[in-house]
Amino acid sequence: MVHAEIERLDRLSSLLDSKYRIPGTPIRFGWDTIAGLVPVIGDVATLGPSVYLIYRAHALGARKRTIGRMLVNSGLDFTIGAVPLLGDVFDLVFKANNRNFALLRAELGRETKMAQS
Repeated sequence: MVHAEIERLDRLSSLLDSKYRIPGTPIRFGWDTIAGLVPVIGDVATLGPSVYLIYRAHALGARKRTIGRMLVNSGLDFTIGAVPLLGDVFDLVFKANNRNFALLRAELGRETKMAQS
């Protein structure tokens, strides 16, 4: 069950940050970047799925420290992402949801190692 949840969250973070590639380049983007082209409204719309990822990380037992880092990532993405043009470039580079999923995966890996000890 946890494995299925991790797969869903991985798909969500990829959909938001890296689902598509600009042909002929290594540049990847997702719906967070696309929606971010609409100032403020797009950033508000993609905040919901970002918060959901953090909520599920908490439900899966992530430490407060990890949740705090995830909140900072999403907060930066929302705040800087709301700035026209600069925010669009920032969304292409920063990829807060992929970062947050990587934090969650590392956290769950840490817990697995501790349980095996």
